[in-house]
Amino acid sequence: MSDLAQRYLAARRAILEAPYRTMNPSQRAAVLAPPKPMLILAGAGSGKTTVLVNRIAYLLKYGPIYQEETVPESLGELTVDLLEEYASDPDPEMESEVLRLLGAKPVKPWTILAVTFTNKAARELQERLTTQVGAGGGQVVAGTFHAICARILRRDIDRLGYPRDFTIYDTDDARRLMKECIKEQNLDDKKFPPPQMLGIIGRAKDSLMGPEEFAAEYKDDFRMSRIAKLYERYQRRLEAAGALDFDDMIRLTVKLLRQEEELRDYYRRRFAFVMVDEYQDTNHAQFVLTELLAAGGVLMVVGDDDQSIYKFRGATIENILSFEQRHRDAAVVRLEQNYRSTGTILDCANGTISNNMGRKGKRLWTQNERGEPARLYVAEDSYDEARFIADTILNACAKEARDYSDFAVLYRTNAQSRALEEALRSRNIPYKIYGGMSFYQRKEIKDMLAYVRLVVNPRDDEALRRIINTPARGIGDVTI
Repeated sequence: MSDLAQRYLAARRAILEAPYRTMNPSQRAAVLAPPKPMLILAGAGSGKTTVLVNRIAYLLKYGPIYQEETVPESLGELTVDLLEEYASDPDPEMESEVLRLLGAKPVKPWTILAVTFTNKAARELQERLTTQVGAGGGQVVAGTFHAICARILRRDIDRLGYPRDFTIYDTDDARRLMKECIKEQNLDDKKFPPPQMLGIIGRAKDSLMGPEEFAAEYKDDFRMSRIAKLYERYQRRLEAAGALDFDDMIRLTVKLLRQEEELRDYYRRRFAFVMVDEYQDTNHAQFVLTELLAAGGVLMVVGDDDQSIYKFRGATIENILSFEQRHRDAAVVRLEQNYRSTGTILDCANGTISNNMGRKGKRLWTQNERGEPARLYVAEDSYDEARFIADTILNACAKEARDYSDFAVLYRTNAQSRALEEALRSRNIPYKIYGGMSFYQRKEIKDMLAYVRLVVNPRDDEALRRIINTPARGIGDVTI
């Protein structure tokens, strides 16, 4: 390779790396990775959102060209001089010409699919992208699995016999419908409690088992065969009402894409890059959907096998552990530098998770200070624990001039709040509980939404039952 070609490639790499100089080597490797499957093992506080945002921004501006070593045929001294000058002192007015000389292949924003764990994460991703790259960032398709599925189903669910204006039942709607199905089947709701039945059926749907497959699987099990009939009736009632529950959204999207080859090919062509966050918490249905959508593009998954906490919801840790077996040419990047915590906290975390079985292996580290030592208090019961917490807060405020707002108390279940609240109140310590009832779970809001749902979808029997006597109209059970 000529000296001129080497100078060109060096200047090219310097220009492509420049926006990411403040990132650590692992983060930079993930952002500038070639267009092939990639698994990013992101430890807590390691800047994974920053990596996701910058990866997308890099694709939108340059395309996946960092590893390319092609040199323009008409390469001249003047071109190389211009790129070297731009690398040392970027001039915004020269940017479009420099992009042309670099051989940039910008990716269209609507061909990038970013699947996040929450709607809030999707909004943050698009806001940060818009700030970084302009309006194009808002055109990236970002959302939760359910949000992405809702888009696909609103367009083509009629191919499965459902109306496009289908209603989505929340947990309360589904529970009420299940209660009716149990009654119709002459079952005892104490032996077949609605929440438990919905949990069993939900796990079946997460495994992509419809009523027929479920019935075949458990035909020799007396109790489960009765639940299979319940599943069949529940599903028939949903279909009659033109409604879906949350688990249906992913199951039916998978069914639609498997059944309709033309539609499947459309989405495979549409999405050139598919990125999935919190991959360790995906279930079987989400895994299958991801593989279907990414079959024609480049798949990048981000997750942490040490943070998988949703097995009770059907999450399958094997999805992340077996990624390299399914994608033989996959690159693996470990984000191990933590920016959030002290050294002491990371030592505690590393010491704990090192005992986990079936993990990919990584060790978090930080350049932050060591911090205060961790303390362990072994309480006799929940009330002793609450007293210790309240007294610790009180002493720190009295002796160290702390403010009450300096303290946060985390507990695992809502039932634990009672002892804590009593201990705090008895010492006149003000507190605020977060995570109470959602705005949309309030009765008056759900009533109003039921009216609107009924206007949009007159087949929605559950919405009708909710508001037919709200406000009171003297309509009893017999009339209904």
